[in-house]
Amino acid sequence: MNKILETTKFVVENSTSVKINKDKIVEFCKNFKHDNHLHWLKASPVSYSHLEDRDKLNFLLVFNSTSFCYWGNPKWTVEYKNKKFDGSWAMVASILRTVENGKPILDSRFRSEISGKEYAEILQGNIQIPLFKERLRITKEVASILNQKYKGDFTNVIKKAGGDVLKLLDLIVETFPSFEDVSEYKGKKVCFYKRAQLLVEDVYQSFDGKDYGALKNMDSFTACADYKIPQSLRKLGILSYTKELGDKIDGLVQLSHNSPEEVEIRANTIWAVEMIKEELKKSGKDVSSIVINDYLWLMGQHKDEDTKPYHRTITTAY
Repeated sequence: MNKILETTKFVVENSTSVKINKDKIVEFCKNFKHDNHLHWLKASPVSYSHLEDRDKLNFLLVFNSTSFCYWGNPKWTVEYKNKKFDGSWAMVASILRTVENGKPILDSRFRSEISGKEYAEILQGNIQIPLFKERLRITKEVASILNQKYKGDFTNVIKKAGGDVLKLLDLIVETFPSFEDVSEYKGKKVCFYKRAQLLVEDVYQSFDGKDYGALKNMDSFTACADYKIPQSLRKLGILSYTKELGDKIDGLVQLSHNSPEEVEIRANTIWAVEMIKEELKKSGKDVSSIVINDYLWLMGQHKDEDTKPYHRTITTAY
């Protein structure tokens, strides 16, 4: 069992505000069809697939370093090729737009010395992106560490892991402080590693499990605890909240990062996906947590009148 499952299990067993409904898991699994499900980035309306392999890896590092907390009113949006994007798609578009404009955003030396003005131009949209200063700090920090320890080349991090996903995950978390996504719950340390897991998953999926993406033990990865996946699980009835927590979320009341309610939402999200995976196995469907994760995330991109809000937390973790 990896650190994420090991530490979040305690939270699930002691949750008071969030519950996993096993009957709804059974119901969901009966209708689940996993054929032709896309990796979330391959479903992106903005494609990075044309980049050279090394640039593709650096793109994934740049993106996952700063892909968090896009919500707000109004939402940050960017224009790219005469279309408007928000959220993760907007960050993808911003990076690609910068590459196409001839600025070396994928070069760690450039990123380590980037000014606030230059960074603002890269993320230029209808408003300033939330947590702008934090994103700038993390961008420079990740690049500086990469320069100091890995000759400015993310491929050296990949190579050092020797094809083992858990070793690569640990390397990313131990090397780059901003990827160390941990919380505390009732005196115990809880590991989530959302952005670090997603970075490794994106490398694996972007290279179709070959070359730089030839990583073993991918089935040991969990879902990535974010905003959208618990929103989808709640819509399906798999996650349910106490009235007090539900009213807060529906009323757009912010939950503090590392608060018991927020930690419970994230931990139960991870274990709900694990339980879905195990239920699917009973009917002969061998589906990874990653595939279920992407299915639920993409489901969250389609809103209708029955869609309730996702929880609001200001954080660099997700």
